[in-house]
Amino acid sequence: MIKALRSMLRDDAGATMVEYGILVALIAAVCIVIITSLGGKVSSAFNGVDAAL
Repeated sequence: MIKALRSMLRDDAGATMVEYGILVALIAAVCIVIITSLGGKVSSAFNGVDAAL
């Protein structure tokens, strides 16, 4: 029973999932920043194309 408890305490699968969660959150934050900063430029480009048509 003690061996089972020790092996359960040493299991780091939960820590790995937390690391993946943090990585996904950081990637999402970077994507939001990029989309926000480029949003105005893309909108201007589409408006220019719309006016030309």
